[in-house]
Amino acid sequence: MDRNLALEMVRVTEAASLASARLMGRGNEKAADQAAVNAMRQAFNDIPFSGTIVIGEGERDEAPMLYIGEKVGAGNGPEVDIAVDPLEGTTICAKGGDNALSVIAIGDKGKFLHCPDVYMEKIAAGREVARALDLRKSPTENLQAAAKAKGEPVENLTVVILDRPRHASLIAEVRKSGARIRLITDGDVSAALATCWKETGVDLLMGTGGAPEGVLAAAALRCIGGEIQGRLVFRNEDEKARARKMGMQDFEKIYSTEELAGGSVMFCATGVTSGDFLKGVRFFPGGAETHSVVMRSATGTVRFIETSHRFDLKPNYGWEQERKP
Repeated sequence: MDRNLALEMVRVTEAASLASARLMGRGNEKAADQAAVNAMRQAFNDIPFSGTIVIGEGERDEAPMLYIGEKVGAGNGPEVDIAVDPLEGTTICAKGGDNALSVIAIGDKGKFLHCPDVYMEKIAAGREVARALDLRKSPTENLQAAAKAKGEPVENLTVVILDRPRHASLIAEVRKSGARIRLITDGDVSAALATCWKETGVDLLMGTGGAPEGVLAAAALRCIGGEIQGRLVFRNEDEKARARKMGMQDFEKIYSTEELAGGSVMFCATGVTSGDFLKGVRFFPGGAETHSVVMRSATGTVRFIETSHRFDLKPNYGWEQERKP
């Protein structure tokens, strides 16, 4: 893939971030997410590539835009598969919390896991401990292995877990092991990324979240040397039927990082609200500032980009809303 394509994609995540940030703290998750979707879809039209959405807002009958299978881009450039989350952390944005992002991953055709929007059991960590982990083992065994790999006691580890009732037994076991826990309300893509930056103080991600977010996290971790393991979790026969329709047969399979996001991968994210490694959107009269990260698996390059936007000189993708008295 053309390395310049990743830099072009930053404009798309910036557009979605700017649009959703206008609704930060307003308490309306759907409106914030829709603003991000609208801006991202419109911004794609200006990029010279031929993309196919493989991870998006859902299947066509569930989503009018950025649905699985939708073609995006100007249509006159390289053919790639696209995984998107226009607003990763809708609840975070609606409540004005930390670590809401706009996210895009770009991959070679057929290299992203094609899966339905179901749950996925995950364990992720940075390069230092990732190879010691095994999703088939208990949380206690994985924490002991991680501690050994780091040369530290389990008590020094910090585990990020989504704060959900389904994680009650996981949380209890991690606490019993002696490790520390950071509970989050949303945003396990940013949590997976946090395991790869020492500054965040996060060592592992554990628990069950969305399968699409698992693919996006895998793409990001491919670029920075972390790893994730995932196993799909089905709640009913309908979800299994949708998986079979997408070609899946082994419902107990544990997917590696490269099986989730293989080939050459690029990853872009722009902060909506400030968090562990990206600053959120800051508006000023007539414009705004954004903070983004761009990464490539081929080279391991990680670029942080700070951009100042002037709204009178840019296309309006929805971030300039009508002012009402």
